[in-house]
Amino acid sequence: MMLLSLDLQMFAGEKTERATPKKRQDVRKKGQTAKSQDINTAVVLLAVFLFMMIFGNYLGTGILALFKNSFQEYMLMDVTPGNLRIILLAILKELALYLGPILLVSLIAGLVSNLAQVGFMFTSEAIMPKLEKINPISGFKRIFSIRAVVELVKSLLKIGFIGIVTFTVLWKRMPEILVLSQKSIGTALVTLGSLTVQMGLYASGALLLLALLDYLYQKYDFEKSIRMSKQDIKDEYKNTEGDPLIKSRIKQRQREMAMQRMMQEVPKADVVITNPTHYAVAIVYDEAKRDAPFVVAKGVDFTAQKIKAIAKENDVMTVENRPLARALYSQTEIGDSIPEEFFKAIAEILAFVYRAKKKI
Repeated sequence: MMLLSLDLQMFAGEKTERATPKKRQDVRKKGQTAKSQDINTAVVLLAVFLFMMIFGNYLGTGILALFKNSFQEYMLMDVTPGNLRIILLAILKELALYLGPILLVSLIAGLVSNLAQVGFMFTSEAIMPKLEKINPISGFKRIFSIRAVVELVKSLLKIGFIGIVTFTVLWKRMPEILVLSQKSIGTALVTLGSLTVQMGLYASGALLLLALLDYLYQKYDFEKSIRMSKQDIKDEYKNTEGDPLIKSRIKQRQREMAMQRMMQEVPKADVVITNPTHYAVAIVYDEAKRDAPFVVAKGVDFTAQKIKAIAKENDVMTVENRPLARALYSQTEIGDSIPEEFFKAIAEILAFVYRAKKKI
């Protein structure tokens, strides 16, 4: 039996269950989510090379003009503080015109790839300093962990796959490369630029393919890392919804307090209408408070007997009327005024009570 109990405890502690929405929300607040950095890199590179392919002529013309101005104008100017300032501002302006769009495309591509993977997420916990990060033992474990081996294999695959793709592009255009020495400088630069963009596009596409596979692995690894045991789910439910045992005790205490308050109102009643054994409804008629009689206490079985006992102790009259007692119990709540259809019956009972007490 002890072994069976131990086995059950060990089974309950195994993290075999999918993470609950609350667990996912908690880890997201800590900045933990499924994400592949390779997708960001691939998307940025692909966007940059596509931009260079579309606007290559504009960029090439601008850079050539920059070199031309540098050699024909700037190098012929006297070296003075004023001239250096003019040259520096002119070069920075032209660089901003040609490099600025590339940087902007990179920024937009990086933002889009991040939003596509994790959505909008801001947390400061991920950048908070942690002592375990500088612990040499923890660092040694990370270096020689299974995850480190997986990352090494991924890096080797990326280098090998991208190397093969770029070499294939280079090999196909080898005849053009071999005759570059026979071409003019302008034509050679155009060929090299075209080759660079083509290799970049193919390499970016290959990296994006690998990145998608890496994202699937990262998602699997993330889901595995946030799995919960059956006991974790129970503990989370207790912390979120409250311990069922404690909640039942609170409700029981609330019922007891409500019952106590109700019983305190019975001595103030004018009459208690009974079934006679199963139902009891205490009625008060106070013209200063309401235009109609209202219910101050009601109950069935044990509660009804207690209401009648308190009424007897405080000289509150008890009147038996089976259908009226059942109807009042089912159609009214404590504090409710008597429905209009019962006015006549209640008036007759109150008149009887008042006569009995010699109030009228």
